[in-house]
Amino acid sequence: MKPTNIKDPEYFHKVVDCQYACPAHTPVPEYIRLIAAGRYDDAYMINWESNVFPGILGRVCDRPCEPACRRGRVEEEPVAICRLKRVAADNKEDIKDRLPTIMPKNGKKIALVGAGPASLTVARDLAPLGYEVELFDEQDIGGGFMRNQIPSFRLPIEVLNEEVNYILDMGVAAHFKHYVDSLKSLVDKDYDAIFVGSGAPNGRDLTKLPGRQEGDDSIHVGINWLDSVAFEHTKSIGENVIVLGGGNTAMDCCRTALRLGGKNVKIVVRSPQADMKASPWEIEDAISEGVPIFENHTPKEFVVENGKLTGMKFEKVRAEYDENGKRSLVPTGEDLVFMEADQVLIAIGQDNAFPWIERDIGIEFGKWDMPVVDQVTFQSTNERVFFGGDAAFGPSNIITAVAHGHQAAISIHKFCQGESLTDRPAPQVNLLSQKMGFHEWTYDNEIDHDKRHLVPHVDKEIALNNLKVEVEKGYDQDLGYEEAMRCLNCDVQTVFTDNLCIECDACADVCPTNCINFTDNGEEEDLRTRLLEPANLTDQDLYVSGELKTSRVMVKDENVCLHCGLCAERCPTAAWDMQKFSYSVTKAGKECA
Repeated sequence: MKPTNIKDPEYFHKVVDCQYACPAHTPVPEYIRLIAAGRYDDAYMINWESNVFPGILGRVCDRPCEPACRRGRVEEEPVAICRLKRVAADNKEDIKDRLPTIMPKNGKKIALVGAGPASLTVARDLAPLGYEVELFDEQDIGGGFMRNQIPSFRLPIEVLNEEVNYILDMGVAAHFKHYVDSLKSLVDKDYDAIFVGSGAPNGRDLTKLPGRQEGDDSIHVGINWLDSVAFEHTKSIGENVIVLGGGNTAMDCCRTALRLGGKNVKIVVRSPQADMKASPWEIEDAISEGVPIFENHTPKEFVVENGKLTGMKFEKVRAEYDENGKRSLVPTGEDLVFMEADQVLIAIGQDNAFPWIERDIGIEFGKWDMPVVDQVTFQSTNERVFFGGDAAFGPSNIITAVAHGHQAAISIHKFCQGESLTDRPAPQVNLLSQKMGFHEWTYDNEIDHDKRHLVPHVDKEIALNNLKVEVEKGYDQDLGYEEAMRCLNCDVQTVFTDNLCIECDACADVCPTNCINFTDNGEEEDLRTRLLEPANLTDQDLYVSGELKTSRVMVKDENVCLHCGLCAERCPTAAWDMQKFSYSVTKAGKECA
Protein backbone atom coordinates (compact mmCIF):
# COMPACT_ATOMS: atom_id res chain seq x y z
CA MET A 1 0.00 0.00 0.00
CA LYS A 2 1.08 3.57 -0.60
CA PRO A 3 1.75 5.80 2.42
CA THR A 4 -1.40 7.45 3.75
CA ASN A 5 -1.87 11.05 2.71
CA ILE A 6 -2.91 12.65 5.98
CA LYS A 7 -2.95 16.05 4.28
CA ASP A 8 -6.17 14.97 2.55
CA PRO A 9 -8.82 16.72 4.69
CA GLU A 10 -11.21 13.82 4.26
CA TYR A 11 -8.82 11.25 5.75
CA PHE A 12 -8.99 12.32 9.39
CA HIS A 13 -12.53 13.61 8.88
CA LYS A 14 -13.56 10.01 8.28
CA VAL A 15 -11.76 8.95 11.47
CA VAL A 16 -13.87 11.35 13.56
CA ASP A 17 -16.80 8.98 13.14
CA CYS A 18 -19.44 11.06 14.90
CA GLN A 19 -18.71 14.21 12.92
CA TYR A 20 -18.43 12.26 9.68
CA ALA A 21 -21.86 10.68 10.26
CA CYS A 22 -23.53 14.01 11.02
CA PRO A 23 -25.13 15.45 7.84
CA ALA A 24 -24.08 18.95 8.99
CA HIS A 25 -20.62 17.68 10.13
CA THR A 26 -20.84 19.25 13.58
CA PRO A 27 -17.45 19.01 15.38
CA VAL A 28 -18.77 16.80 18.16
CA PRO A 29 -15.65 16.09 20.29
CA GLU A 30 -14.75 19.77 20.35
CA TYR A 31 -18.04 20.93 21.82
CA ILE A 32 -18.15 17.98 24.23
CA ARG A 33 -14.74 19.03 25.64
CA LEU A 34 -16.07 22.57 26.08
CA ILE A 35 -19.08 21.23 27.98
CA ALA A 36 -16.74 19.28 30.28
CA ALA A 37 -14.85 22.54 30.85
CA GLY A 38 -18.07 24.37 31.71
CA ARG A 39 -17.76 26.62 28.63
CA TYR A 40 -21.40 26.30 27.64
CA ASP A 41 -21.62 29.45 25.51
CA ASP A 42 -18.65 28.32 23.40
CA ALA A 43 -20.08 24.81 23.06
CA TYR A 44 -23.44 26.25 21.99
CA MET A 45 -21.91 28.51 19.35
CA ILE A 46 -19.87 25.68 17.82
CA ASN A 47 -23.13 23.78 17.48
CA TRP A 48 -25.00 26.80 16.17
CA GLU A 49 -22.41 27.36 13.45
CA SER A 50 -23.07 23.89 12.05
CA ASN A 51 -26.49 22.62 13.07
CA VAL A 52 -28.27 25.97 13.70
CA PHE A 53 -30.70 24.51 16.28
CA PRO A 54 -28.70 23.15 19.27
CA GLY A 55 -31.55 23.36 21.78
CA ILE A 56 -34.00 21.76 19.37
CA LEU A 57 -31.67 19.05 18.11
CA GLY A 58 -30.46 18.38 21.65
CA ARG A 59 -33.97 17.04 22.21
CA VAL A 60 -35.32 15.63 18.95
CA CYS A 61 -32.41 14.85 16.62
CA ASP A 62 -32.41 11.44 14.94
CA ARG A 63 -28.81 11.12 16.19
CA PRO A 64 -26.95 9.61 13.20
CA CYS A 65 -23.76 10.46 15.12
CA GLU A 66 -24.43 8.04 17.97
CA PRO A 67 -24.43 4.70 16.10
CA ALA A 68 -21.08 5.85 14.63
CA CYS A 69 -19.60 6.74 18.04
CA ARG A 70 -16.35 4.93 18.80
CA ARG A 71 -17.40 4.41 22.43
CA GLY A 72 -20.12 2.11 21.14
CA ARG A 73 -17.46 -0.27 19.81
CA VAL A 74 -16.01 -0.96 23.24
CA GLU A 75 -19.17 -0.65 25.34
CA GLU A 76 -22.86 -1.29 24.88
CA GLU A 77 -23.88 2.35 24.59
CA PRO A 78 -22.28 5.31 22.73
CA VAL A 79 -21.75 8.75 24.23
CA ALA A 80 -25.07 10.60 24.62
CA ILE A 81 -24.03 13.14 21.98
CA CYS A 82 -27.53 14.44 21.34
CA ARG A 83 -28.37 15.07 24.99
CA LEU A 84 -25.02 16.76 25.57
CA LYS A 85 -26.01 19.28 22.91
CA ARG A 86 -28.94 20.14 25.14
CA VAL A 87 -26.59 20.63 28.12
CA ALA A 88 -24.88 23.45 26.22
CA ALA A 89 -28.23 24.95 25.21
CA ASP A 90 -29.77 24.74 28.68
CA ASN A 91 -26.76 26.26 30.44
CA LYS A 92 -25.72 28.98 28.01
CA GLU A 93 -26.16 32.64 28.83
CA ASP A 94 -27.31 35.34 26.40
CA ILE A 95 -25.42 34.70 23.16
CA LYS A 96 -27.09 37.33 20.96
CA ASP A 97 -23.93 39.45 20.90
CA ARG A 98 -22.10 36.47 19.36
CA LEU A 99 -24.46 36.09 16.42
CA PRO A 100 -23.23 37.27 12.99
CA THR A 101 -23.07 40.96 12.17
CA ILE A 102 -25.50 41.84 9.38
CA MET A 103 -23.71 43.38 6.40
CA PRO A 104 -25.25 46.23 4.37
CA LYS A 105 -27.77 45.11 1.74
CA ASN A 106 -26.08 43.83 -1.40
CA GLY A 107 -28.98 44.44 -3.78
CA LYS A 108 -29.93 40.76 -4.12
CA LYS A 109 -33.36 39.49 -3.12
CA ILE A 110 -34.19 35.90 -2.11
CA ALA A 111 -37.59 34.26 -1.55
CA LEU A 112 -37.96 31.28 0.79
CA VAL A 113 -41.05 29.07 0.64
CA GLY A 114 -41.72 27.38 3.99
CA ALA A 115 -40.44 28.30 7.45
CA GLY A 116 -38.98 24.93 8.42
CA PRO A 117 -35.36 24.05 9.21
CA ALA A 118 -34.10 24.08 5.61
CA SER A 119 -35.44 27.54 4.79
CA LEU A 120 -34.38 28.94 8.16
CA THR A 121 -30.84 27.65 7.58
CA VAL A 122 -30.70 29.37 4.19
CA ALA A 123 -31.86 32.59 5.85
CA ARG A 124 -29.31 32.20 8.65
CA ASP A 125 -26.48 31.91 6.08
CA LEU A 126 -27.59 34.55 3.57
CA ALA A 127 -29.09 37.33 5.70
CA PRO A 128 -25.75 38.24 7.33
CA LEU A 129 -24.23 38.60 3.85
CA GLY A 130 -26.58 41.44 3.00
CA TYR A 131 -29.23 39.52 1.08
CA GLU A 132 -32.81 40.76 1.35
CA VAL A 133 -34.58 37.59 2.50
CA GLU A 134 -38.37 37.18 2.32
CA LEU A 135 -39.96 34.10 3.87
CA PHE A 136 -43.46 32.78 3.13
CA ASP A 137 -45.35 30.27 5.26
CA GLU A 138 -49.03 29.40 5.72
CA GLN A 139 -48.66 29.10 9.51
CA ASP A 140 -48.81 32.14 11.73
CA ILE A 141 -45.36 31.51 13.23
CA GLY A 142 -42.04 29.97 12.11
CA GLY A 143 -40.67 26.49 12.66
CA GLY A 144 -42.44 24.36 10.07
CA PHE A 145 -42.82 20.71 10.99
CA MET A 146 -40.65 21.27 14.07
CA ARG A 147 -43.63 23.17 15.47
CA ASN A 148 -46.66 21.31 14.14
CA GLN A 149 -45.44 17.70 14.13
CA ILE A 150 -43.24 17.46 17.23
CA PRO A 151 -45.27 17.54 20.46
CA SER A 152 -44.34 20.12 23.07
CA PHE A 153 -43.71 17.40 25.67
CA ARG A 154 -40.66 16.58 23.55
CA LEU A 155 -39.83 20.07 22.27
CA PRO A 156 -40.98 23.00 24.45
CA ILE A 157 -42.39 25.96 22.55
CA GLU A 158 -40.05 28.41 24.29
CA VAL A 159 -36.97 26.50 23.03
CA LEU A 160 -38.36 26.43 19.50
CA ASN A 161 -39.28 30.12 19.56
CA GLU A 162 -35.87 31.16 20.86
CA GLU A 163 -33.87 29.42 18.14
CA VAL A 164 -36.25 30.31 15.31
CA ASN A 165 -36.20 33.96 16.39
CA TYR A 166 -32.39 34.10 16.40
CA ILE A 167 -32.75 33.79 12.61
CA LEU A 168 -35.88 35.84 12.01
CA ASP A 169 -34.32 38.69 14.01
CA MET A 170 -31.53 38.93 11.42
CA GLY A 171 -33.82 41.14 9.36
CA VAL A 172 -35.74 38.37 7.60
CA ALA A 173 -39.05 39.67 6.22
CA ALA A 174 -41.47 36.93 7.29
CA HIS A 175 -44.85 36.71 5.56
CA PHE A 176 -46.79 34.36 7.83
CA LYS A 177 -50.36 33.22 7.16
CA HIS A 178 -49.38 33.43 3.50
CA TYR A 179 -49.90 30.20 1.55
CA VAL A 180 -47.95 30.21 -1.71
CA ASP A 181 -50.39 28.72 -4.21
CA SER A 182 -48.30 29.52 -7.29
CA LEU A 183 -44.54 29.27 -7.70
CA LYS A 184 -44.93 31.06 -11.02
CA SER A 185 -46.12 34.14 -9.14
CA LEU A 186 -42.75 34.21 -7.32
CA VAL A 187 -40.72 33.40 -10.44
CA ASP A 188 -42.36 36.32 -12.22
CA LYS A 189 -41.30 38.73 -9.49
CA ASP A 190 -37.90 40.33 -9.08
CA TYR A 191 -36.33 37.68 -6.83
CA ASP A 192 -32.79 36.78 -7.78
CA ALA A 193 -33.30 33.25 -6.45
CA ILE A 194 -36.06 31.19 -4.83
CA PHE A 195 -35.60 28.42 -2.29
CA VAL A 196 -38.35 25.85 -1.75
CA GLY A 197 -38.28 24.28 1.70
CA SER A 198 -41.96 23.41 1.98
CA GLY A 199 -41.43 19.96 3.47
CA ALA A 200 -43.47 16.82 2.77
CA PRO A 201 -46.89 18.05 3.87
CA ASN A 202 -49.13 15.14 2.87
CA GLY A 203 -49.64 12.24 5.23
CA ARG A 204 -50.44 8.95 3.55
CA ASP A 205 -53.98 7.66 3.95
CA LEU A 206 -55.85 4.36 3.55
CA THR A 207 -58.61 5.71 1.33
CA LYS A 208 -59.24 2.37 -0.41
CA LEU A 209 -59.76 0.40 2.80
CA PRO A 210 -63.43 -0.59 3.41
CA GLY A 211 -65.11 1.70 5.90
CA ARG A 212 -62.65 4.58 5.45
CA GLN A 213 -65.21 7.04 4.11
CA GLU A 214 -68.02 5.96 6.42
CA GLY A 215 -65.84 6.39 9.52
CA ASP A 216 -64.15 9.57 8.34
CA ASP A 217 -65.14 11.66 11.38
CA SER A 218 -63.19 9.31 13.68
CA ILE A 219 -60.21 8.58 11.39
CA HIS A 220 -57.38 11.09 11.12
CA VAL A 221 -54.14 11.37 9.19
CA GLY A 222 -51.42 11.50 11.84
CA ILE A 223 -49.48 14.62 10.81
CA ASN A 224 -52.69 16.60 10.28
CA TRP A 225 -53.95 15.52 13.69
CA LEU A 226 -50.66 16.51 15.38
CA ASP A 227 -50.90 19.88 13.62
CA SER A 228 -54.40 20.34 14.99
CA VAL A 229 -53.20 19.48 18.50
CA ALA A 230 -50.19 21.81 18.25
CA PHE A 231 -52.40 24.77 17.38
CA GLU A 232 -54.94 23.74 20.04
CA HIS A 233 -57.80 23.02 17.63
CA THR A 234 -57.96 19.47 19.03
CA LYS A 235 -58.00 19.11 22.82
CA SER A 236 -59.40 15.63 23.44
CA ILE A 237 -59.65 12.16 21.97
CA GLY A 238 -61.63 8.97 22.55
CA GLU A 239 -60.66 6.38 25.11
CA ASN A 240 -59.88 3.56 22.65
CA VAL A 241 -57.30 4.69 20.08
CA ILE A 242 -55.48 2.74 17.39
CA VAL A 243 -52.37 4.27 15.89
CA LEU A 244 -51.34 2.74 12.57
CA GLY A 245 -47.64 2.92 11.68
CA GLY A 246 -44.17 2.27 13.05
CA GLY A 247 -42.34 5.57 12.54
CA ASN A 248 -41.59 8.49 14.84
CA THR A 249 -44.85 10.19 13.86
CA ALA A 250 -46.74 7.13 15.11
CA MET A 251 -44.85 7.34 18.43
CA ASP A 252 -45.74 11.02 18.75
CA CYS A 253 -49.37 10.27 17.94
CA CYS A 254 -49.78 7.56 20.56
CA ARG A 255 -48.03 9.53 23.30
CA THR A 256 -50.08 12.63 22.47
CA ALA A 257 -53.29 10.58 22.52
CA LEU A 258 -52.46 9.41 26.04
CA ARG A 259 -52.16 13.00 27.20
CA LEU A 260 -55.49 13.98 25.60
CA GLY A 261 -57.49 11.35 27.43
CA GLY A 262 -56.83 8.09 25.61
CA LYS A 263 -57.11 5.20 28.06
CA ASN A 264 -56.50 2.27 25.73
CA VAL A 265 -53.98 3.46 23.15
CA LYS A 266 -52.19 0.90 21.00
CA ILE A 267 -49.80 0.89 18.06
CA VAL A 268 -50.51 -1.54 15.25
CA VAL A 269 -47.81 -2.08 12.64
CA ARG A 270 -47.53 -4.37 9.62
CA SER A 271 -43.89 -5.24 10.12
CA PRO A 272 -42.04 -6.98 12.94
CA GLN A 273 -41.18 -4.55 15.73
CA ALA A 274 -37.47 -4.95 14.89
CA ASP A 275 -38.17 -3.45 11.44
CA MET A 276 -40.04 -0.40 12.70
CA LYS A 277 -38.63 2.87 11.37
CA ALA A 278 -39.05 4.80 14.61
CA SER A 279 -35.92 5.63 16.59
CA PRO A 280 -35.30 2.99 19.29
CA TRP A 281 -35.54 5.59 22.06
CA GLU A 282 -38.90 6.80 20.73
CA ILE A 283 -40.22 3.23 20.83
CA GLU A 284 -38.84 2.79 24.34
CA ASP A 285 -40.53 5.99 25.54
CA ALA A 286 -43.89 4.91 24.10
CA ILE A 287 -43.63 1.47 25.70
CA SER A 288 -42.55 2.96 29.04
CA GLU A 289 -45.72 5.08 29.01
CA GLY A 290 -47.81 1.94 28.67
CA VAL A 291 -48.46 1.78 24.92
CA PRO A 292 -48.54 -1.82 23.61
CA ILE A 293 -47.25 -2.59 20.11
CA PHE A 294 -49.05 -5.16 17.97
CA GLU A 295 -46.65 -6.24 15.25
CA ASN A 296 -47.32 -8.21 12.05
CA HIS A 297 -50.91 -6.96 11.66
CA THR A 298 -52.02 -5.64 8.25
CA PRO A 299 -55.13 -3.40 8.28
CA LYS A 300 -58.01 -4.83 6.27
CA GLU A 301 -61.13 -2.90 7.27
CA PHE A 302 -62.47 -0.02 9.33
CA VAL A 303 -65.53 -1.41 11.10
CA VAL A 304 -68.41 1.07 11.15
CA GLU A 305 -71.75 0.26 12.75
CA ASN A 306 -74.75 2.59 12.56
CA GLY A 307 -72.50 5.32 11.19
CA LYS A 308 -70.03 5.04 14.08
CA LEU A 309 -66.50 3.64 14.04
CA THR A 310 -66.24 0.69 16.42
CA GLY A 311 -62.84 -0.71 15.53
CA MET A 312 -60.64 -2.29 12.86
CA LYS A 313 -59.99 -5.73 11.42
CA PHE A 314 -56.43 -6.91 10.78
CA GLU A 315 -54.85 -9.81 8.97
CA LYS A 316 -51.97 -11.49 10.77
CA VAL A 317 -48.81 -11.85 8.68
CA ARG A 318 -45.27 -13.08 9.06
CA ALA A 319 -42.14 -11.53 7.59
CA GLU A 320 -40.05 -13.51 5.13
CA TYR A 321 -36.75 -12.27 3.70
CA ASP A 322 -35.05 -13.26 0.44
CA GLU A 323 -31.30 -13.62 -0.07
CA ASN A 324 -31.02 -9.84 -0.64
CA GLY A 325 -32.80 -9.02 2.59
CA LYS A 326 -35.96 -7.84 0.86
CA ARG A 327 -38.98 -8.37 3.08
CA SER A 328 -42.31 -9.90 2.11
CA LEU A 329 -45.30 -10.03 4.44
CA VAL A 330 -47.04 -13.38 4.06
CA PRO A 331 -50.52 -14.01 5.52
CA THR A 332 -50.53 -16.68 8.24
CA GLY A 333 -54.02 -17.90 7.28
CA GLU A 334 -55.47 -17.14 10.73
CA ASP A 335 -58.85 -15.49 11.20
CA LEU A 336 -58.98 -11.71 11.00
CA VAL A 337 -58.29 -9.95 14.31
CA PHE A 338 -60.78 -7.33 15.54
CA MET A 339 -59.52 -4.46 17.70
CA GLU A 340 -61.91 -2.03 19.33
CA ALA A 341 -61.44 1.69 18.62
CA ASP A 342 -63.43 4.86 18.64
CA GLN A 343 -60.65 6.81 16.91
CA VAL A 344 -57.84 5.81 14.53
CA LEU A 345 -54.70 7.81 13.73
CA ILE A 346 -52.99 6.92 10.45
CA ALA A 347 -49.21 7.48 10.60
CA ILE A 348 -47.91 5.31 7.77
CA GLY A 349 -45.66 7.81 6.01
CA GLN A 350 -45.60 11.13 4.21
CA ASP A 351 -45.52 12.26 0.60
CA ASN A 352 -44.53 15.45 -1.14
CA ALA A 353 -47.20 17.50 -2.85
CA PHE A 354 -46.52 20.23 -5.37
CA PRO A 355 -49.90 21.21 -6.83
CA TRP A 356 -48.79 24.83 -6.42
CA ILE A 357 -45.82 24.42 -8.78
CA GLU A 358 -46.83 24.98 -12.38
CA ARG A 359 -45.40 22.62 -14.98
CA ASP A 360 -44.59 25.38 -17.48
CA ILE A 361 -41.94 27.34 -15.55
CA GLY A 362 -38.92 25.25 -16.46
CA ILE A 363 -38.93 22.84 -13.50
CA GLU A 364 -38.65 19.23 -14.58
CA PHE A 365 -40.37 16.56 -12.50
CA GLY A 366 -39.23 12.96 -12.28
CA LYS A 367 -40.01 9.83 -10.27
CA TRP A 368 -42.83 10.09 -7.70
CA ASP A 369 -43.66 13.49 -9.20
CA MET A 370 -40.67 14.99 -7.42
CA PRO A 371 -38.70 17.93 -8.87
CA VAL A 372 -35.40 17.02 -10.50
CA VAL A 373 -32.83 18.49 -8.10
CA ASP A 374 -29.04 18.35 -8.29
CA GLN A 375 -27.82 16.46 -5.22
CA VAL A 376 -24.75 18.69 -4.82
CA THR A 377 -25.99 22.17 -5.69
CA PHE A 378 -29.72 21.70 -4.86
CA GLN A 379 -30.56 23.64 -8.02
CA SER A 380 -33.60 22.61 -10.04
CA THR A 381 -33.84 22.68 -13.84
CA ASN A 382 -35.01 26.29 -13.48
CA GLU A 383 -31.69 27.89 -12.58
CA ARG A 384 -33.27 30.43 -10.21
CA VAL A 385 -35.14 27.82 -8.13
CA PHE A 386 -33.47 25.68 -5.46
CA PHE A 387 -34.92 22.97 -3.22
CA GLY A 388 -33.91 21.56 0.16
CA GLY A 389 -35.12 19.50 3.09
CA ASP A 390 -38.01 17.09 2.57
CA ALA A 391 -39.09 19.06 -0.50
CA ALA A 392 -35.89 18.09 -2.33
CA PHE A 393 -35.58 14.33 -1.95
CA GLY A 394 -38.47 13.24 0.28
CA PRO A 395 -39.05 12.93 4.05
CA SER A 396 -35.94 12.83 6.21
CA ASN A 397 -35.08 14.71 9.44
CA ILE A 398 -34.11 18.09 10.86
CA ILE A 399 -30.33 17.74 10.71
CA THR A 400 -30.48 16.61 7.07
CA ALA A 401 -32.67 19.63 6.24
CA VAL A 402 -30.08 21.87 7.93
CA ALA A 403 -27.29 20.31 5.85
CA HIS A 404 -29.33 20.90 2.69
CA GLY A 405 -29.90 24.52 3.71
CA HIS A 406 -26.19 25.21 4.16
CA GLN A 407 -25.33 23.76 0.76
CA ALA A 408 -28.24 25.46 -1.00
CA ALA A 409 -27.16 28.79 0.53
CA ILE A 410 -23.68 28.33 -0.94
CA SER A 411 -25.24 27.67 -4.35
CA ILE A 412 -27.60 30.64 -4.14
CA HIS A 413 -24.73 32.91 -3.10
CA LYS A 414 -22.56 31.69 -5.98
CA PHE A 415 -25.45 31.97 -8.43
CA CYS A 416 -26.16 35.55 -7.40
CA GLN A 417 -22.46 36.41 -7.68
CA GLY A 418 -22.25 34.85 -11.16
CA GLU A 419 -19.89 32.06 -10.04
CA SER A 420 -19.84 28.35 -10.87
CA LEU A 421 -22.11 26.34 -8.58
CA THR A 422 -20.07 23.18 -9.00
CA ASP A 423 -16.89 24.84 -7.71
CA ARG A 424 -17.70 24.13 -4.06
CA PRO A 425 -15.66 25.79 -1.29
CA ALA A 426 -13.22 23.49 0.47
CA PRO A 427 -13.68 22.74 4.17
CA GLN A 428 -11.66 24.67 6.72
CA VAL A 429 -9.20 22.23 8.32
CA ASN A 430 -6.33 22.30 10.77
CA LEU A 431 -4.03 19.80 12.46
CA LEU A 432 -2.33 21.04 15.62
CA SER A 433 -0.11 19.27 18.15
CA GLN A 434 -1.58 18.98 21.63
CA LYS A 435 1.77 18.53 23.37
CA MET A 436 2.51 20.70 26.41
CA GLY A 437 5.27 18.54 27.87
CA PHE A 438 6.78 15.17 27.01
CA HIS A 439 3.86 13.36 28.66
CA GLU A 440 1.36 16.19 28.94
CA TRP A 441 -1.48 17.07 26.58
CA THR A 442 -3.91 19.96 26.29
CA TYR A 443 -6.81 17.52 26.60
CA ASP A 444 -7.72 14.78 29.08
CA ASN A 445 -6.74 11.47 27.48
CA GLU A 446 -7.67 9.25 30.41
CA ILE A 447 -10.23 6.63 29.34
CA ASP A 448 -13.34 6.90 31.52
CA HIS A 449 -15.03 3.56 32.16
CA ASP A 450 -18.46 4.90 33.16
CA LYS A 451 -21.50 3.45 31.44
CA ARG A 452 -23.86 5.81 29.64
CA HIS A 453 -25.77 7.96 32.10
CA LEU A 454 -29.55 7.83 31.96
CA VAL A 455 -31.40 11.08 31.31
CA PRO A 456 -33.76 11.87 34.22
CA HIS A 457 -37.47 11.95 33.35
CA VAL A 458 -40.43 13.72 34.92
CA ASP A 459 -42.65 11.42 36.98
CA LYS A 460 -44.96 9.57 34.59
CA GLU A 461 -48.14 10.56 36.45
CA ILE A 462 -47.25 14.23 36.00
CA ALA A 463 -46.10 13.85 32.39
CA LEU A 464 -49.21 12.03 31.18
CA ASN A 465 -51.53 14.64 32.64
CA ASN A 466 -50.06 17.66 30.87
CA LEU A 467 -49.37 17.90 27.16
CA LYS A 468 -46.85 20.72 27.67
CA VAL A 469 -44.71 19.22 30.43
CA GLU A 470 -41.36 18.23 28.92
CA VAL A 471 -40.85 14.53 29.66
CA GLU A 472 -37.04 14.58 29.76
CA LYS A 473 -35.40 16.78 32.37
CA GLY A 474 -32.05 16.61 30.60
CA TYR A 475 -28.65 16.28 32.26
CA ASP A 476 -27.74 18.78 34.93
CA GLN A 477 -24.21 20.19 34.89
CA ASP A 478 -22.77 17.37 36.99
CA LEU A 479 -24.29 14.57 34.89
CA GLY A 480 -23.37 16.50 31.75
CA TYR A 481 -19.76 16.57 32.89
CA GLU A 482 -19.75 12.84 33.68
CA GLU A 483 -21.26 11.95 30.31
CA ALA A 484 -18.89 14.32 28.47
CA MET A 485 -15.93 12.52 30.03
CA ARG A 486 -16.98 9.33 28.22
CA CYS A 487 -15.95 10.92 24.89
CA LEU A 488 -12.77 9.36 23.47
CA ASN A 489 -11.58 12.59 21.76
CA CYS A 490 -11.61 10.99 18.33
CA ASP A 491 -10.63 14.28 16.73
CA VAL A 492 -7.21 14.14 18.45
CA GLN A 493 -5.29 12.06 15.93
CA THR A 494 -2.24 9.86 16.28
CA VAL A 495 0.20 11.34 13.76
CA PHE A 496 3.25 9.25 12.84
CA THR A 497 6.58 10.64 11.55
CA ASP A 498 8.49 7.95 9.61
CA ASN A 499 12.04 9.26 9.94
CA LEU A 500 11.82 9.59 13.75
CA CYS A 501 10.85 5.97 14.29
CA ILE A 502 13.58 3.59 15.58
CA GLU A 503 11.27 0.56 15.36
CA CYS A 504 11.51 -0.31 19.05
CA ASP A 505 7.85 -1.47 18.92
CA ALA A 506 7.14 0.17 22.28
CA CYS A 507 4.00 1.76 20.88
CA ALA A 508 2.70 -1.59 19.67
CA ASP A 509 3.42 -3.12 23.08
CA VAL A 510 1.49 -0.47 25.00
CA CYS A 511 -1.47 -0.17 22.62
CA PRO A 512 -4.59 -1.48 24.44
CA THR A 513 -6.38 -2.48 21.24
CA ASN A 514 -3.46 -3.95 19.23
CA CYS A 515 -4.18 -1.47 16.45
CA ILE A 516 -0.49 -0.58 15.81
CA ASN A 517 1.52 -3.01 13.70
CA PHE A 518 5.02 -3.13 12.21
CA THR A 519 4.99 -5.51 9.29
CA ASP A 520 5.95 -6.06 5.69
CA ASN A 521 3.94 -4.04 3.21
CA GLY A 522 1.48 -5.63 0.82
CA GLU A 523 -1.82 -5.18 -0.97
CA GLU A 524 -4.59 -3.89 1.29
CA GLU A 525 -6.68 -7.06 1.18
CA ASP A 526 -3.66 -9.13 2.26
CA LEU A 527 -2.37 -6.57 4.75
CA ARG A 528 -5.69 -6.40 6.61
CA THR A 529 -5.43 -10.11 7.41
CA ARG A 530 -1.85 -9.98 8.73
CA LEU A 531 -2.33 -7.46 11.53
CA LEU A 532 -2.32 -8.37 15.24
CA GLU A 533 -6.07 -7.92 15.10
CA PRO A 534 -7.49 -8.47 11.58
CA ALA A 535 -8.91 -5.21 10.21
CA ASN A 536 -12.21 -6.48 8.86
CA LEU A 537 -14.13 -3.20 8.71
CA THR A 538 -13.12 -1.95 5.28
CA ASP A 539 -15.22 1.21 5.59
CA GLN A 540 -12.49 2.64 7.83
CA ASP A 541 -9.01 3.17 6.37
CA LEU A 542 -5.65 1.80 7.39
CA TYR A 543 -2.99 4.36 8.34
CA VAL A 544 0.17 3.22 6.50
CA SER A 545 3.59 4.83 6.91
CA GLY A 546 6.37 5.15 4.41
CA GLU A 547 9.07 2.49 4.34
CA LEU A 548 11.09 2.29 7.57
CA LYS A 549 14.78 1.38 7.96
CA THR A 550 14.04 -2.35 8.23
CA SER A 551 11.90 -2.14 5.08
CA ARG A 552 8.81 -2.68 7.22
CA VAL A 553 5.93 -0.22 7.47
CA MET A 554 3.79 0.92 10.37
CA VAL A 555 0.14 0.01 9.85
CA LYS A 556 -2.58 1.26 12.18
CA ASP A 557 -6.21 0.17 12.06
CA GLU A 558 -8.11 3.43 12.49
CA ASN A 559 -11.30 1.54 13.26
CA VAL A 560 -10.27 0.34 16.73
CA CYS A 561 -7.90 3.12 17.86
CA LEU A 562 -9.11 4.70 21.12
CA HIS A 563 -7.05 7.89 20.71
CA CYS A 564 -5.78 7.30 24.24
CA GLY A 565 -2.33 8.76 23.48
CA LEU A 566 -0.38 5.91 25.11
CA CYS A 567 1.65 5.39 21.93
CA ALA A 568 2.78 9.03 21.93
CA GLU A 569 3.55 8.93 25.66
CA ARG A 570 5.62 5.74 25.31
CA CYS A 571 7.52 6.68 22.13
CA PRO A 572 11.17 7.61 23.04
CA THR A 573 11.73 9.61 19.85
CA ALA A 574 8.40 11.47 19.50
CA ALA A 575 7.66 9.64 16.27
CA TRP A 576 4.07 9.63 17.48
CA ASP A 577 2.29 12.89 18.28
CA MET A 578 -1.30 13.64 19.30
CA GLN A 579 -2.66 16.34 16.98
CA LYS A 580 -6.13 17.81 17.11
CA PHE A 581 -7.86 17.74 13.74
CA SER A 582 -10.49 20.41 13.12
CA TYR A 583 -12.86 20.23 10.17
CA SER A 584 -15.54 22.78 9.37
CA VAL A 585 -17.79 22.69 6.33
CA THR A 586 -17.47 26.12 4.75
CA LYS A 587 -20.66 28.19 4.65
CA ALA A 588 -21.87 30.72 2.12
CA GLY A 589 -19.52 33.66 1.83
CA LYS A 590 -16.87 32.16 4.12
CA GLU A 591 -14.63 31.05 1.28
CA CYS A 592 -13.41 34.63 0.97
CA ALA A 593 -13.03 35.17 4.71
